[in-house]
Amino acid sequence: MLKLFYSTGTCALASHIALQESGADYQIVRVDFRSEEQRKPDYLAINPKGRVPALVTDRGILTETPAILAFVAQSFPQARLAPLDDPFAFARAQAFNSYLCSTVHVAHAHRMRGYRWADDAAAIAAMQKKVPQSVGECYALIEREMLAGPWVMGESYTICDPYLFTLAQWMEGDSLDPARFPKVLDHRRRMAERPGVKKALADERG
Repeated sequence: MLKLFYSTGTCALASHIALQESGADYQIVRVDFRSEEQRKPDYLAINPKGRVPALVTDRGILTETPAILAFVAQSFPQARLAPLDDPFAFARAQAFNSYLCSTVHVAHAHRMRGYRWADDAAAIAAMQKKVPQSVGECYALIEREMLAGPWVMGESYTICDPYLFTLAQWMEGDSLDPARFPKVLDHRRRMAERPGVKKALADERG
């Protein structure tokens, strides 16, 4: 059985939704960030990065959301969560998820984790101040160029959709008005109506 380590309100939700919608036999294990459980030896033995998600498989442990999403899609092809028979289309999906991971999420993290990049309080404050602009520019690009509609890749639902949904839930916290991005907002609303998404969210709330 697959085992997903997660923490509520994190990007691990994307992997959780994908597992739920894939039909996989899996279980979830909560990592309590409030008590800094992610920094304790037991969890660092699972993921030395001290972050979530981490997915335990029968071949080893996977980390990083794009890798886990691709693994789920390829392991459960019957769920049709990615265009596995088209190398170019699959690469486009990977490119989108890589952008969310390397750019959108990093821009968001400047709001509360500036200590990763600077020690100076003024520099950290400057990073926080920049977040509405930097994250807003990311969503403007997604809105204009990347979200084909009705799903990220077009007519077919893919592993890109739970990932975008997960990060898009953080817009208000980043001082963004979702109404500025009507396609992203509509996508977020439709995602929230999917049974698999509702189940994953309910399970994470406990």
